[in-house]
Amino acid sequence: MSEWQNWSGSVVAQPQRTARPKTAAELSAIVTQSDTLRVVGAGHSFMPLCATAGTLVSMADYEGNITIAPDRQTVWAPAGWGLDRLTAALWAEGLSLVNQGDINPQSLAGATSTGTHGTGADLGSLATQACGFRLMQADGSIVECGPGRNPDLYEAQRLSLGLFGIATEIRIHVLPAYHLEERVERRPLAEVAARLDELGAATRHMEFFVFPYSDDVIFKTLHPVAPEGEWKDGKDIDETIFRLVCDLGAASNMMIPTLQRLMMRASARPSRRTGPAYKIFPSERSIRFEEMEYELPRANGMATLLEAIAHIRRKKLPIAFPFEFRLTAGDDIWMSPFNRGPGASISFHQYARMPWRGHFAEIEAILQAGGGRPHWAKRHSLTAADVHRMYPRAADFLRVRETVDPGQKFVNDHMAELFAIGAATRAKAA
Repeated sequence: MSEWQNWSGSVVAQPQRTARPKTAAELSAIVTQSDTLRVVGAGHSFMPLCATAGTLVSMADYEGNITIAPDRQTVWAPAGWGLDRLTAALWAEGLSLVNQGDINPQSLAGATSTGTHGTGADLGSLATQACGFRLMQADGSIVECGPGRNPDLYEAQRLSLGLFGIATEIRIHVLPAYHLEERVERRPLAEVAARLDELGAATRHMEFFVFPYSDDVIFKTLHPVAPEGEWKDGKDIDETIFRLVCDLGAASNMMIPTLQRLMMRASARPSRRTGPAYKIFPSERSIRFEEMEYELPRANGMATLLEAIAHIRRKKLPIAFPFEFRLTAGDDIWMSPFNRGPGASISFHQYARMPWRGHFAEIEAILQAGGGRPHWAKRHSLTAADVHRMYPRAADFLRVRETVDPGQKFVNDHMAELFAIGAATRAKAA
């Protein structure tokens, strides 16, 4: 029995067995011989989605390659590939993802199954890019689902949390390869708050970071452009300086407000870079943190962010990391937090070396009061009753789950509690 930890180190599990299958036959044997199992990608979930005392499976070495449709609008891709590997392979074929977030080691399956997203007022999460799945089910067989094949399974699997089998391949929408221009500059928070809709409509992608003790934001836009020669790497936040600020703040909480204001003054110079989309989207994120993220109705987003900042200042909470604010399109996925319409995403972070649980609880109450629903892979305190209250299609989701996995092979303790799966859990919830 070996120990497994997530990226931040806050989720620890001791699976009885770990496996990295390379073929369908190997995977089938692992599935049929395991009582319970979960699949792990890059471990960027802050909730115990992957934690298991059974078998922990990585699909990173699984056989396969991308298969491009004749119209070049979709591809079948290995579900276990990291987005870094996938986007490089697509670029070599003259293709790009429709959108992606700012972290790219995550597996394709992990990103789609949790509703991970990037920025863009008119762009949905990665789950909206998926239009077909090949899944190994509890009996070791592979089933395919899509809009015209096993439609109920497809609707549930679009944001699945790993409850319907192990994805071996995912069909995704793609675009002809494109370049992006990134611009990063400092702007007053008050200006961004007043012009949010205008700024969100002005570029394909817009987001900003705001430290709770600064009145300015790090404002970032991405927009498609023609190629401009050699690509050069860059950063939206200087991690060297930021790491020092975090360490000093952890050592002396009283220094945090001053350090944040000084760091923002030092980042006054605007920056610009262009390059292939798959190289511009990701940012360096080497400083370990804990994260909570809520998706709110867009109309409530800015007011809720300002309320959260005011709360931190009023109580003088020692928060070292900035908020991240993004816009995302709505969708029609059963268990997506964006299925009520256009969304605003608020991410709340804390340096991994500093206390976070109590602070997260305080900010979560504010985000929920703003009508927010959490990103499934980020810290939250939802109960089964909350899930059914927030998601009208939760009963359909669980009905499909019971049909394809009545023996609960793909259910871990977290999933059982979150969805009240199993008689013991239902009795506890009652």
